[in-house]
Amino acid sequence: MDDIQLYCQRVGQGHPLVLLHGNGEDHTYFAPLIPRFAAFRRVYALDTRGHGQSPRGNAPFTLVQFARDLLAFLDREGIEQADLLGFSDGGNIALLFALEHPERVSRLVLNGANLDPGGVKPSTQIPIVLGYRIASLFPGQKARRNAELLGLMVREPHIPPGELERLTMPTLVIAGTRDMIRPEHTRLIAEHIPGARLQLLEGSHFIAKESPDAFYRAVADFLAQPPGERRPEARRDSL
Repeated sequence: MDDIQLYCQRVGQGHPLVLLHGNGEDHTYFAPLIPRFAAFRRVYALDTRGHGQSPRGNAPFTLVQFARDLLAFLDREGIEQADLLGFSDGGNIALLFALEHPERVSRLVLNGANLDPGGVKPSTQIPIVLGYRIASLFPGQKARRNAELLGLMVREPHIPPGELERLTMPTLVIAGTRDMIRPEHTRLIAEHIPGARLQLLEGSHFIAKESPDAFYRAVADFLAQPPGERRPEARRDSL
């Protein structure tokens, strides 16, 4: 058993909100937002296995393993249920976790997530595949690290759209108008999650960094809704 201790920044009080960063990043991606969310949530900003200050361990380096790590973390912290906010691969981890453990997720925010590698625009995915193939040719530690990270985006995830129909927790699907995720793929995710809200913000894949105020307002408004309350559907900019 590969039981690692994930690094986590803990701040604030209230219902737990877990922040999951993207591929090759760490919890500091959310740095401008953490104190703002901490005003009304107990924030847990994690470093995924092999990212930031969290150890790599010996387990497979996969999104499914990262979701298992999240379960172990919640159990260790005594958190029965939490809101999850995942960006990019963090969104994919949150989605996999919610499908496997729906009773542990009170609200779900998916920012720039994808169901399969084909959901990424070719202009982004082709260089990723090439970079993965090149890195895989070299034996050095840095090359192996790059190949492992890029391999996540080349091989994963693989979530059938129909599986999303099992999700019942309130869900916000949020992306940039110029996101690296294909617009029709983002729409597909929102359409298959019952009652999900789709919100698009002007910007690229990294809207939380580019427009932290707009991103915070969108997410905070969603998190502030009482359970079961339905707001008018968010404006859907042309994709």
